[in-house]
Amino acid sequence: MSAKKDDKPAEETTETAPEEAQAPAQQQQQVKVNDTDVAASYANFCRVSSTPEELILDLGLNPQPLDPANTEINVGQRIILNHYTAKRLLSALSMALQRHEQAFGVLETDIRKRVVRQQT
Repeated sequence: MSAKKDDKPAEETTETAPEEAQAPAQQQQQVKVNDTDVAASYANFCRVSSTPEELILDLGLNPQPLDPANTEINVGQRIILNHYTAKRLLSALSMALQRHEQAFGVLETDIRKRVVRQQT
């Protein structure tokens, strides 16, 4: 389920704090991301739970997405975030999905509506 990512140069991302958006004279912060040792995983299952201090994302592979009631799912990754980081992640994912849907069409999340059953 895990695969070593190709050795690509680290990408740079730019983040602008709300104060910086109001004061154009200030410089944007440059964040350098080193992803040379990252391990990539695939997940088609996500469970979200939380405590008053943290939000917990469990990611795994569901080998039987059409019959989830009778399937055991092994969680491959657990990501624990504070709620501030989770809210920033929500915003970033929302923007990325909006761009994707504008380019490729609406994503149907109900797998039963996407899969055409073969008649035997």
